[in-house]
Amino acid sequence: MLGPSIAILLLLILIALAVLIVIVLRGRGRQPQEGTPAPRDPFASVGEVAGDPRALKAGDMVEYLGVRYFIRGSVRLREGGFTWDEHLLEADTTAGRKVWVSVEEDPDLEVVWWTEVDIGDLVPDQPTITFDGVEYRRDEHGSADYRTEGTTGLGESGRVEYADYEASGGRYLSFERFGGGAWEAGTGERVPRGTMTIYPGS
Repeated sequence: MLGPSIAILLLLILIALAVLIVIVLRGRGRQPQEGTPAPRDPFASVGEVAGDPRALKAGDMVEYLGVRYFIRGSVRLREGGFTWDEHLLEADTTAGRKVWVSVEEDPDLEVVWWTEVDIGDLVPDQPTITFDGVEYRRDEHGSADYRTEGTTGLGESGRVEYADYEASGGRYLSFERFGGGAWEAGTGERVPRGTMTIYPGS
């Protein structure tokens, strides 16, 4: 027969093993299963385009509706605590033309594709403007400080006055006047989800 002290020691060892097994089994049950994706915000704006448009810079390439464009330069704008970016692009085709893409969060991420237009004597001094058969309603008007990177056709920094108009169907008309010069304008359309891919430059 085992002595009382040895029997007590064996009993304690068995109890410790049982407690250890219970702890290990409970820990396994709490671990997430492999391959299960982490919960994500279904309304998160990242993912509307392939790549992060907030990180765009000169030298990057974007592909939009089957055409490749290189970013030649960027304009970084600030009005109070609000910031947004405009990027000058040039198509990677012999017949390509310059366009702009703007990126802002207000509060959701909004990416708009802009094409410069000839507005003649048109100025943004009315609450509504009809251009090219489309009626636009003024949405915002103000002025901002800007700084540039790469090639934009502007100085390194300065002030810009802007007036933004919006029409139905996600269409925009925007006016900008840099350093008190003449008004320039462009028509824009919101970039649909999954239609633009970003390739960061070296």
